[in-house]
Amino acid sequence: MKLTSKKALEMLNDAKGKTITDLWITHSICVANIASIIAKELSLDVDYAKTLGYIHDYGKAVGDFSKHDINGFNYLKDLGYDEEYYSICLTHGYLNNDVMCAAGGIPEDIPFRTEYIKAHECSIYEKLICLCDLMCTQEMIGIDKRLIDVIIRYGAYSNTQYHVKETYKLKEYFDNLLGYNLYKLFPDIVKYL
Repeated sequence: MKLTSKKALEMLNDAKGKTITDLWITHSICVANIASIIAKELSLDVDYAKTLGYIHDYGKAVGDFSKHDINGFNYLKDLGYDEEYYSICLTHGYLNNDVMCAAGGIPEDIPFRTEYIKAHECSIYEKLICLCDLMCTQEMIGIDKRLIDVIIRYGAYSNTQYHVKETYKLKEYFDNLLGYNLYKLFPDIVKYL
């Protein structure tokens, strides 16, 4: 079953006030908006990019925040949405198809998650959501500030340097696709640089 950005945004709005905080909702909207701008510049499907941005953290609406990747994956799958939608819940936090390339430390060993991520070939849209997730809090602040935000909130771990390096490589990947620094699409970013 397909999911549209309109329906995904409705789902976010329905979740307001039902979790310990709504900051993840504002964050998801920021990710979706930024992804749609970059997608448009790359002649990608803007609605699809926006949809994935809206739902990437949706697992926070249906369970423990610390397991939001698995929760969102299972929830959207159980609702009957196609894998191209529910997979973003699981893949958005792990660069390079590697659970060790994650923000906030080494994740709990969940064999299903490890195997799924290792075997899954991320689409350009999933890579885009990974990047946009690493550029936003409740507003776009850019990679530098976002990585600092993550380290301040969660700490630095043995995999932090790996994650930081790969985040910059991911941005460079999109810069190369665009043919220029993607920050040019966001003039207000200069206040965060």
